[in-house]
Amino acid sequence: MKKLTLFLVCIFQVFVHAQDEQLKGVILEASNGTESPLPGANVYWLGSSVGAITAEDGTFSLPYKFSFNKLVVSYVGFKTDTLTVNKNRYIKHVLKASEELDAVTVTSRKQSTSKSFLKATNTMTVSADELLKAACCNLSESFETNPSIDVNFADAVSGTKQIKMLGLNSPYILIATENIPAIRGASQAYGLSFIPGTWVESIQITKGAGSVINGYESIAGQINTELVKPATDDKLFVNAYAGANGRLELNTHFNQKVSDKWSTGIYVHGNLRNQKFDRNDDSFLDVPLKEQINVMNRWQYASPEKGLVSFISLRYLNDHTQAGQIDFDPDSDRGTTNFWGSEINTERFEVMTKLGYVNPEIPYQSLGFQTAFSYHKQDSYFGLNGYDINHSSVYSNLIYNSIISDSRHKVKTGLSFTYDRYDEVVNTSNYERIENSVGGFFEYAFDNLDDLSLTAGVRVDQHNRLGFFVTPRLHVRYTPWEKSALRASIGRGKRSANIFAENQNLFASSRQINILNAGGKIYGLDPEIAWNYGISYLQGFNLFGQKADIAFDFYRTDFQNQVVVDWENPFEINFYNLDGESYANSFQFEFNYNVFKGFDLRTAYKYYDIKTDYNSGKLEKPLIPRNRLFANAAYETEAKSNGSQWKFDATYNWLDSQRFPSTEASIPEFQLDEYSPTVGTLNLQVTKVFSSYFEVYLGGENVTNVRQTNPIISPDNPFGSNFDSNFVYGPIFGSMYYAGIRYRIN
Repeated sequence: MKKLTLFLVCIFQVFVHAQDEQLKGVILEASNGTESPLPGANVYWLGSSVGAITAEDGTFSLPYKFSFNKLVVSYVGFKTDTLTVNKNRYIKHVLKASEELDAVTVTSRKQSTSKSFLKATNTMTVSADELLKAACCNLSESFETNPSIDVNFADAVSGTKQIKMLGLNSPYILIATENIPAIRGASQAYGLSFIPGTWVESIQITKGAGSVINGYESIAGQINTELVKPATDDKLFVNAYAGANGRLELNTHFNQKVSDKWSTGIYVHGNLRNQKFDRNDDSFLDVPLKEQINVMNRWQYASPEKGLVSFISLRYLNDHTQAGQIDFDPDSDRGTTNFWGSEINTERFEVMTKLGYVNPEIPYQSLGFQTAFSYHKQDSYFGLNGYDINHSSVYSNLIYNSIISDSRHKVKTGLSFTYDRYDEVVNTSNYERIENSVGGFFEYAFDNLDDLSLTAGVRVDQHNRLGFFVTPRLHVRYTPWEKSALRASIGRGKRSANIFAENQNLFASSRQINILNAGGKIYGLDPEIAWNYGISYLQGFNLFGQKADIAFDFYRTDFQNQVVVDWENPFEINFYNLDGESYANSFQFEFNYNVFKGFDLRTAYKYYDIKTDYNSGKLEKPLIPRNRLFANAAYETEAKSNGSQWKFDATYNWLDSQRFPSTEASIPEFQLDEYSPTVGTLNLQVTKVFSSYFEVYLGGENVTNVRQTNPIISPDNPFGSNFDSNFVYGPIFGSMYYAGIRYRIN
């Protein structure tokens, strides 16, 4: 501890005396006559190892010396520019996309999905263009064309899609909105469906333990969603969607520049599904009935001369879902055994603010403050099982950024505070608790852009239920040769398991719920603690004159403690602390290739080895395919002068057989095989862009009409002891076709 204290004292002493002159500026891109920030661009002094990467708002700062006079600005898919800088001045530069160049030898373009060769973390950035390749109506459906995230249905009743990373469910992923943890607690099961896809500007997916700045809960990775900004979004945007499963959606954006510094936007999302479908004749709805209204108002303030930028967002959501048997009428059948039915009514209110200050005199010094409040109320029942939850949450984070000596050495430090109040009613049992924590963090980043970068962080937290604990994280990137990146990471995560909110799908069964431990402080259980280790390699190269890359990664998650969700007994669901070993091994290989101009091919293979010591012995985690194959092909014709073009996209997923939880104790009629069949699905979409203002898209999900024949056990006796809707390994609805239009005014 003394050595750590001495190290921190030395670091801060050096930092205090570091007052080098800085060059600052902003890098932009031009699209449809509008200039917008270009994050992730490389800015460095020619012939040196001194440089920087532009932030989300396109800004940068790096040390300035008179001997530095050639500034290089580059970004994949854009023309690399070299600027002459004879004096220290504010730089504003617009990069041109390579397709706008006259040189016929340049064929690359900005990718809708990209990986950085320079970051220490294994991070993939998914742009809004990638989200348009599928019927992306909410965030849970935004990962259908991404090989790093697995998407599947949680059960055969609710129609909810859940995601996994590194073979672990979404509770082990820190899911944030603009770096504020958002999908957690009461919103864990359905929160991804509460963020419309058109509100998303980009998504950053980080594998392995993430940054200590965003909290201590990340174990498998982090997903950060950047929302559209009023100052750069279209003045008017309309997206209308209709699906053959009865789903209708409408998204509208209205943005207005109020003054030189203020901009505001109103974003309205509504969806409706009021048609009943039962294609497999099991008497249950294949997809639930649904109504949702979702409204957000954002305010953006920017004063570059004062170094101030601020966002204020207010959001209201009202969501109603009805599922169950096709003849179920909630007015007459709720609480009875006439027909099995379920309703989930959710009301949510959020306020989020962000304030950033960059010292105009010393641009490498900045201060950021984030705060968010949310109130989430869910009233629901699943047959005769009732589940209600109220969750009030407060989050705040104060971050100070600076450098040590020069921009190769960056530091971030700050404080955070969280408060969560839960009030849950499970059938006749009431569970109330308050969780709060105060924490501090310090993160050091080294980046010479040439061959080495690292990010080392540590945070300490005092939690009223988890106690005092330390969270270390380390990410290292090394470039052994040109167009390569070898990365390694290690980190620790700790979290409270919200066992009911995270496993609501299990209410749609006749299982008895048991909590087998009673000594812990959260439902009688101990907190979950895990270490994540990872290594990855990315190599870019030219193949037949076109750009290509391959990527390998291997990650292992070791749980020191885990709340085991055990449904190996077909009549029970048991929650208990891990006694033994639990681990998840994930291996992924990717090959990406720009076959020819406008045509991109992405392929991936994944292998999982995930085992846990249950009370009945060490077993594979159920409903996780050991092998997965992924392929995505995208083609765009060359855009004409008015923006007119065609876009085609196809995505194929193949899933290996998946282990079913044991059904040996059931009568023979309801016993299942040990493993499910394999599943392969194909999604297609074609988009006709008539101009920069108007486009039409048509598509199909699961066009080969693959369907799980019996997704529900004992559907004809849903109040009997064998009823269960959780053995879902593939599509239930079969083929689903859709159409939509997009209209925008810039």
